[in-house]
Amino acid sequence: MLIKALRTGCMLVTFGYLSACASTSSQAPQTVVLAKPLQVNYQSEVALARLGQMLNSGEYNQEQMAQLYYERGIVFDRVGLRALARFDFNRAIQLKPDFVEAYNFLGVYFTLAEEFDSAFEAFDSAVELAPDYSFAYFYRGIALNYANKPQLAMADVNHYADQAPNDPYRVLWRYLIQLEAGEPEAQNELVEALKTYRNEDWGWQIVRLYAGEIDQQTFLGTTMDVQGDNRALAERLCEAYFYMAKLAQRAGDPQLASSYFKLSLANNVYDFVEHRLALFELNRYESQI
Repeated sequence: MLIKALRTGCMLVTFGYLSACASTSSQAPQTVVLAKPLQVNYQSEVALARLGQMLNSGEYNQEQMAQLYYERGIVFDRVGLRALARFDFNRAIQLKPDFVEAYNFLGVYFTLAEEFDSAFEAFDSAVELAPDYSFAYFYRGIALNYANKPQLAMADVNHYADQAPNDPYRVLWRYLIQLEAGEPEAQNELVEALKTYRNEDWGWQIVRLYAGEIDQQTFLGTTMDVQGDNRALAERLCEAYFYMAKLAQRAGDPQLASSYFKLSLANNVYDFVEHRLALFELNRYESQI
């Protein structure tokens, strides 16, 4: 099934080194799919240089400076320079205290650092300033879940999912947090959403995996239908291995989960939530050793 990998520019690697030591090895695919890791592109380098020049020019007012810091923060985040991004988002808020998107980014960074009180303050600020800003609810829900408050997380993730019930990722994250909250109807609701809303969006393949329609080997095969687009492949693999890791976690196999998280990170898709949380999960594993 994975023999078509060459036309997508990806690599297939025997999976024995993972499955040999994994208690869920019978469920693990026999091969992994790899993309060429994404690299910092020319456009990002030029954007950083240009934004730096603009910030140093003295030609912009306070609100414009806040926007420039925010835009540079986004580029820093996209290329994995998160400490610099966090600094720029802080500067943006200092210059523009009602900067909703900057509060949201800071909340994400506080969550990744397990500074949950600060994360909640940032997300609360975003929600107070813009009650319809759905991403603040999503990330606050994730933060609440990792802070062992899944019941509170449910309110936020339900708000987020209800705004776009046909979005497979919103369906999936509601399901994941429902599991943490012990919701008995989680699986039934996932299957029902799949029946009702599924379309050609690749994200529904992840939902199919969680609903039990396809196995992991078949699921990995779906990542390669990208017509040779390495970026698209890397993005799909970042997502695929993260959600496979979450399945391994639920199965009580931290070794396999850790391996999948590392494979998710290997694609260098720094600005995806799956990349952020894969690193967060690995750091948690390491702190428990």
